[in-house]
Amino acid sequence: MIRNVLGSVVALAGAAAAVVSPFLDWYEGRLGRDYRIQDLFGGITDASSAVLVSILLPFLFAAAVALAGVLLRSRAVVAFAGVVVLGFTVLWMVRQGQAAGSLSVGGGSGLQEGVALAGIGGVLLLLGAVLMSGRPRRLPGRHAEPFVAPGSDHPDTWPPTQEPGPSAQTSPWPEREVDPYVGPDSRENEETRTYPTQDGRDRRRPPGA
Repeated sequence: MIRNVLGSVVALAGAAAAVVSPFLDWYEGRLGRDYRIQDLFGGITDASSAVLVSILLPFLFAAAVALAGVLLRSRAVVAFAGVVVLGFTVLWMVRQGQAAGSLSVGGGSGLQEGVALAGIGGVLLLLGAVLMSGRPRRLPGRHAEPFVAPGSDHPDTWPPTQEPGPSAQTSPWPEREVDPYVGPDSRENEETRTYPTQDGRDRRRPPGA
C-alpha cells in the first residue's frame, strides 16, 4: 500500500513536469511549444507551431496515460508514459543537433531548462513505475474446487451426506407395530375368562363363543 502511494506521487510529479516543460525555453530562448510535431520527424525549422500540434501534444498524452496507470495501479502503463516522454525528448535533441550542427548546454545558446524538465519528468515516471507494487496477484485455482479425498470420486463436503441405498429405502406404507413380548403366559385362557352380567355376577365365556 505504501509503495503504491509513493510510486503514484512520484509518477504524477513526473507527468506534471512533462506537461509544464513545453512552456519553458528549450533551445536559444525558443519555447518547447513552438516546435511542431512534424519537425521531430522531418527536421527542425523556424516555423512556429500552434499549441495543440506542438511537442506539448505527446506530453499531454503521456500525462493522461500516467494518470490512468495510477488509478489502475498498473506499473506497465506508468512505465509506458515515461518511455513516451523520454522518447520524444531524445528525438527532439537528435533533430535539433542535426539542425544546429552541435548541441551545447546553457549560456542562452544551448539546451535550456525546458529540455531538462522534460527529461526529469520522463525519469520520474519510470521511477514511479518501479516503486509501485501494482495489484495483488491471486493464486489461480485456489479454493476453486472442493477437496477430494484420496481414492474417492466424490468431494469431501460438510455436513456429510449419505447416498440412499437398500438399507435407507423406506416403504410407502407404514410398518405395523409389533406388540412387545411379555412371555408365554401373557395370553389368558379363553375357557377361564369371565365376563360381568347384568345382575352383577360373573360368568364364564362358553367355549367357541
